[in-house]
Amino acid sequence: MKKPLLIVALVLLIAGVAHSQTAADAAAVLQTLDSWNRGWAEKDATIAVEAYSEDVDWTNAFGDRFQGRDSLEEGLKFIFGLGFVMAGDSGGNDFADVTFLTPDVALLRSKLVRTGQKMSNGEMMPDRHIHHLRVLHRRAGEWQIVSHLISQAHEKR
Repeated sequence: MKKPLLIVALVLLIAGVAHSQTAADAAAVLQTLDSWNRGWAEKDATIAVEAYSEDVDWTNAFGDRFQGRDSLEEGLKFIFGLGFVMAGDSGGNDFADVTFLTPDVALLRSKLVRTGQKMSNGEMMPDRHIHHLRVLHRRAGEWQIVSHLISQAHEKR
């Protein structure tokens, strides 16, 4: 019984402290998507992690977890070297929205559809509807991604 009450209290607390920010703050948070998208398009891990903090915690839709920007960069170099993973195209974001929890903490939700990706055996995967949830913290005036969780929605049958 205590756990559901704790969850409700946490949701109410988050809703109660949500702050409205300026358009410039929202634009700066959204700007962090650019290096990620460009890094994937160019298969360049250094570009992909530009907006990430040194202590980032990142987990993809397959459960791979990297802690720290250097670890994430090395992991992405490996991933970018997998031809079957890099086959296909992610296109643009279907949506991206920002919620400010405090003046210096923001949530960034986005979704994209990856088409043409292959499995390790070369078989074509169905389109992947990929959701991203990033937590950003403004440090020294700069928005940095401190946590990034990637999930995949499956088609309803």
